[in-house]
Amino acid sequence: MAKQVIIEEFGGPRNMKLVETEVGDPGPGEIRIRHEAIGLNFIDVYFRTGTYPLELPHGLGMEGAGVVEAVGEGVTHLKPGMRAAYAANPPGAYATERVMPAAQVVPLPDGISFETAAAAMLQGMTVEYLFHRTTPINPGDTVLFHAAAGGVGLIACQWAKSEGITLIGTAGSDEKCHEALANGASHCINYRSDDFVARVRELTDGKGVDVVMDGVGKDTFFGSLDCLKPLGMMISFGSASGNVEAFGLQELARRGSLKVTRPTLFTHIASHESCMAMAAHLFDKIASGAVTIHIDQRFPLDAVAEAHRLLEARKTTGSTILLP
Repeated sequence: MAKQVIIEEFGGPRNMKLVETEVGDPGPGEIRIRHEAIGLNFIDVYFRTGTYPLELPHGLGMEGAGVVEAVGEGVTHLKPGMRAAYAANPPGAYATERVMPAAQVVPLPDGISFETAAAAMLQGMTVEYLFHRTTPINPGDTVLFHAAAGGVGLIACQWAKSEGITLIGTAGSDEKCHEALANGASHCINYRSDDFVARVRELTDGKGVDVVMDGVGKDTFFGSLDCLKPLGMMISFGSASGNVEAFGLQELARRGSLKVTRPTLFTHIASHESCMAMAAHLFDKIASGAVTIHIDQRFPLDAVAEAHRLLEARKTTGSTILLP
């Protein structure tokens, strides 16, 4: 028997229940994995609240690391006893053990801990596709990154620095700005005390930035567009403050022939080969020391509701993991 966090109806953190469930054998193309650490991400909130629909009851959690217990027919890249990690559909990582599709589960190098992997897979591969698979970004380019002291943000700050990219971050306090700067941001704007659009224009001598990476959504979207230089690219990859409301395409023309995209990690890792390549790139960044994964919060699995409350209140920094 395994312990698993499920929801039976959409809503607040209290709707999550820790239950005992039987874990069977993996079928063709599946594995059974025993978790050592589990990642917590804002996408988990979207599933919990019904922003992203699920057929209920359903487990939550997209990311974990542990030991492969058994493999099903046709699985060749993993063996029982191997260390492994993943960020993958379907949700269900908030569990001590689970059976899941194997295609997006990757072998974990010995030099990377379970905790680091559980905190790094979803956020780190998100940063990988933002910088390498969405629009060309070259050394010397300037990127505006919102929520720069969050889990994705701190990885992005380090990633940008390692590749000679100027990153201007935003964060909600001076303390969070200091953390972003310590991790490689060239500048960080406290959006609670400064107008980030005016400040970005000042920092870029009125030119604007080449790319905006915005996981906040509704609250920052139009301001982000105003930070772009002509022909710039807006990457809207999340909606922590709510979904962006409909807008006319003429807004992009008026601001300088701008481009907007709304990618997801799960499109990028849908191919087994692409997922393996992205994970290998991330692991190389970690192993080289270019990227350090900051785990600033750890919670036991049965305290998952408190972890969600703090995440939604933007009271976390870096990455958060659950320990089964």
